Amino acid sequence: MINQLRPLSLGEILDRTAQLYRRNFWLFAGVSAAPTGVIVGLSAGLGAVLAATVITRHGIGQMGAAAGLAGGLLLVVAAPLLVAALVFSQAGLTRAALSAHNGQTLSIRAALGGVRPRFGRYLWLLVLQGLLAAGIPGVIAAGAIAGLAALLRLAGGGSGAGFGFLIFLILAAAIAAAVWRALGYAMSLAACVVEEKTAWESIQRAMKLSQAARGRIFVMFLLVWALSLVLSMVVYIPVAIMAGIVGAMGHGAQYAAVVLISAEALNVLGNFALQTLIAPVYLIALLLFYFDQRVRTEGYDIERMMEEAGLSQWARAEASPGLPNGDAPSAPAMTPDTVKEL
Repeated sequence: MINQLRPLSLGEILDRTAQLYRRNFWLFAGVSAAPTGVIVGLSAGLGAVLAATVITRHGIGQMGAAAGLAGGLLLVVAAPLLVAALVFSQAGLTRAALSAHNGQTLSIRAALGGVRPRFGRYLWLLVLQGLLAAGIPGVIAAGAIAGLAALLRLAGGGSGAGFGFLIFLILAAAIAAAVWRALGYAMSLAACVVEEKTAWESIQRAMKLSQAARGRIFVMFLLVWALSLVLSMVVYIPVAIMAGIVGAMGHGAQYAAVVLISAEALNVLGNFALQTLIAPVYLIALLLFYFDQRVRTEGYDIERMMEEAGLSQWARAEASPGLPNGDAPSAPAMTPDTVKEL
């Protein structure tokens, strides 16, 4: 790993991401698929309820009742499981990326199992990220819009077009602020996993490290999003064509409902496969950005070189004020071999 600990360009980070993903494909795919399988299972169950309701009542007119039943089940049963799956997926993938970056071997069970003791910390971290990134700009934007509406009423009305334009500007500013803040928090999960910090400490750590990296992280997200969009179209278009052809061959509302549900099931499976393949890319890249920023701002590469040379204990003792001289370890002899190694 030491030869990778140097300042990297965006292209080098993406190349390193592809290398780690390719060499550990089954690890990342397994860690990503295991929690996401919960989502697919719940979707399949809710889809089965919907299909049974529509088909057994002989018509598509009952679609509203079936959709209401499925929505109620989703709210009560699926929401907590979906949140838990998200936490296990993101934290497990970050742990897998860390092991791959360090050249270690980690099993799928170990990657996911390591999340369980710290589940509450990771969950609170993701909640904090959402609240700080989107919640604060959203509240400010809502307050500004409410204030403008109150002023407009006090003024006895005004230009509807002008008011609408101001609302658009406020919403655009809120979205831009949310994106900018989210980029600042993007490396918080990596900091939480690597340094085992609390959720709030990880947020602060990420904000400090991301000061000069938000632009590059934004470009990375755009590139991976574009790749995801292309792949999703590759999945969606054939399913839509098949649904159209099969639907044209049959008649009746019941047949149309069966075709619609089958097409949606295929679309869910395709999106599951797509998310399983794409999700690791973001988190591997964010872990590499985390180490890259530590190298750039903290000399982390030198710190690791000193650790491998056996100098870290001596350096910490020298930096510790008030440590008795008799307790401080002596510096290793600087032989020519040691100098060469450094």
